[in-house]
Amino acid sequence: MAKYELKLPKMGESVEEATLTSWLVNVGDRVELDDGILEVATDKVDTEIPSEVAGILIEKRFQVDDVIKLGETIAVIETDTAESENVTTTSSEPTNEPETVTSDSPEIEKDAAKIESSILQTTESTLNQNITSHSGDRFYSPLVRNIAEKENIPQKELDQIPGTGLNGRVTKDDMFAYLEKKKSGVGITPTVEQKTKIEKTTPSKTVQKPVSAQTATQEGDEIIPMDRMGKLIADHMIHSVQTSAHVQSFIEVDVTKIVQWRNKVKDSFLKETGEKITFTPVFMHAVARAINEYPMINISVSGTDIIKKNSINLGMATALSDGNLIVPVIKNADELSIKGMTKAVNRLAEKARNNKLDPDDITGGTYTVTNVGSFGSMTGTPIINQPQVAILALGAIRKVPAVIETTEGDVIGIRHQMIIAHSYDHRVINGALGGLFILKLKEILENFDTTQTL
Repeated sequence: MAKYELKLPKMGESVEEATLTSWLVNVGDRVELDDGILEVATDKVDTEIPSEVAGILIEKRFQVDDVIKLGETIAVIETDTAESENVTTTSSEPTNEPETVTSDSPEIEKDAAKIESSILQTTESTLNQNITSHSGDRFYSPLVRNIAEKENIPQKELDQIPGTGLNGRVTKDDMFAYLEKKKSGVGITPTVEQKTKIEKTTPSKTVQKPVSAQTATQEGDEIIPMDRMGKLIADHMIHSVQTSAHVQSFIEVDVTKIVQWRNKVKDSFLKETGEKITFTPVFMHAVARAINEYPMINISVSGTDIIKKNSINLGMATALSDGNLIVPVIKNADELSIKGMTKAVNRLAEKARNNKLDPDDITGGTYTVTNVGSFGSMTGTPIINQPQVAILALGAIRKVPAVIETTEGDVIGIRHQMIIAHSYDHRVINGALGGLFILKLKEILENFDTTQTL
């Protein structure tokens, strides 16, 4: 028999953690290869984690609603094989003699000696095999694990204890020092290295954290808890506002030619492909062309470095029936024709409505487009979808009186107009680039070729 540690796998670009939403099996149940073990949720999509081996589930490391980091062990499965690649291994080399416990407090020293004596009696054979266990990237000796268990220290608290051993490993002395401080009411004390890093990155002045005010309620008010996705979206939006210096540029676009063209081809397109063509794929196609002209819109920021993206992957903000928002991504959008873009838009919109999006469908976006006009809004000021640096809002198409330039002079006519709003990160995109980009987009849309066929 061997023990296999099931870890949280990579779930898409930039996804570093997931929330456990439900267990599909219980401890003691037998699972086969590719059987579903649990369900997790990222900030945008739910997915099932399958078993990578056949065996008996003997341990669950996390509970429902716990946040799991990429690569952390979620569960342990006892397999039918003799060995397993990611199981902790044993060594024939005996460990060194236990270290002597030292403390400035006689009482703590006495308690520590008592704990150590008790633990050593129950783990002597294990220690002689030099077995270690781990959580994420940190490894813990059985002695440290048993101290934590005896003192009711949960895994999350254990992971925060500074270690003085090799590569930051938590030693026995670290544990007893932490217990001493905990009993005296003092929190976790950073190591010298951690303290130096904090001092270098912390401003000299004291910053007072804002205190969240309690909202007053009256009789008859209904309190509706935010759902999981709503909380994640709220956190994502706050993070974006705190990260990027948001500015906006606006431009009005005459889309009369596009409206007339779509009215001409929509029936034949539906008959030929079985799909409806809306304005969204036409606009997305134009955005991809504009980004090709101004590639420094298609970037992200990493510290003091600018990362210029090689691919143009357009995010398409999509409203869900429950009021939440999701952003599926059209990969390599600049390589698609209007017909190809229409199929991609319809496919992702359908998957979003039916909650069938895969993790890959919502990752890797480099620029986002949101259609606020679909709800009647003339324009909007959208918040940037991090780690991107810009987002475009398409306003409603309206029939308005407009001045039309002709060879015989200016005349007033009825035109289809829309307002485009461009939100961008002023840390890396100045007003000239932000404005020139949507000016190019206006040029592409207003000079749309109405003779083209799909």
